[in-house]
Amino acid sequence: MTLKLKILISGGGTGGHIFPALSIANEIRDRLPDTKFLFVGAEGRMEMERVPAAGYPIIGLPIIGFPRKPGINTFKFFVNLARSMRSARRVVKQFKPDVVVGVGGYASGPVLRVASSFKVPTLIQEQNSYAGITNRMLARKVNKICVAYDRMERYFPADKIVYTGNPVRKELLLGKEKIEEAKAFYQLDPDKKVLLVVGGSLGARTLNNSMLKALDQLQQANIEVLWQTGKYYYQSVLDATHQLPLQHVHIHEFLTRMDLAYAAADLVISRAGAGTISELSLMGKATILVPSPNVAEDHQTKNARALSDQDAAVLIADHACHEQLIPEAIRLLQLPNELKKLEQNIQKLARPNAAGDIASLVIELAGKYKK
Repeated sequence: MTLKLKILISGGGTGGHIFPALSIANEIRDRLPDTKFLFVGAEGRMEMERVPAAGYPIIGLPIIGFPRKPGINTFKFFVNLARSMRSARRVVKQFKPDVVVGVGGYASGPVLRVASSFKVPTLIQEQNSYAGITNRMLARKVNKICVAYDRMERYFPADKIVYTGNPVRKELLLGKEKIEEAKAFYQLDPDKKVLLVVGGSLGARTLNNSMLKALDQLQQANIEVLWQTGKYYYQSVLDATHQLPLQHVHIHEFLTRMDLAYAAADLVISRAGAGTISELSLMGKATILVPSPNVAEDHQTKNARALSDQDAAVLIADHACHEQLIPEAIRLLQLPNELKKLEQNIQKLARPNAAGDIASLVIELAGKYKK
């Protein structure tokens, strides 16, 4: 008899939360096509567009982040939290899920709290090496906690932790060996080393400014540069460079084929989000990580340090970028043995079957508790 499940997945806010959530859902759907899914996100956040585009229904809660400074937004937070708790209670009662999965983000808290109070089996997926406050608060109420880094018993009950890694987009693996196709697709010189610079879909100001400052160095370095500026900075970068002869610097607002971008790259410069690190590990890419200073509890620095401590990536602080970033990138591209060491060490951290392992846990929880 085929198990017919109803699975509720909650969370979002960034691609680092949404992509794992969709990867888990896709893996379960591949195994159990009759499964019914419902996503719960935060109103106005990117999951409200990305999840339906992937073919899944989603409901939005009015939840917002806790303000860093006291004021009117603090009052607004508690009002929206109360409204979100009521909405979450209604969703869980009406949908009657067999399992609830939380992937982090604003909406996870209310939904997982309600599900736990109704004795619905629950699982959370913590992407970072430093657990977020929502997941730390939920830890004692949920059944399983999937993690991507060692020593997470600092934050969670050890008997609930399962080391799975972070799910990544399957399509990345398909392009892993397509180096020639990748260089042709992005019009890169096949005989030159390639530096890939990515700051996320919206962009990273420090990375872009560091690139602009070092254009002369990059032009003289005899390398190809594939540079994703992000949506917020694309036009300003074009304005700053439109009169320059950038023969080997290829500027893009967004890279439509990240699988090919990774395949072409000999060295990657990136922020240190957990999802990105998992992708870089899976692809085995030598990487310079520049943690964003604008994230909760500085978790990107902790993610990056977890790799740099194992010689699996180079860490450069955001404030040091303008002086250190591009000189270090050019130096590494001239040292094949250094690149090889970074590639080998980061690939040791890869967990290619993370989505499958988490899907198995979800199905196991459903089979154990489903009446």
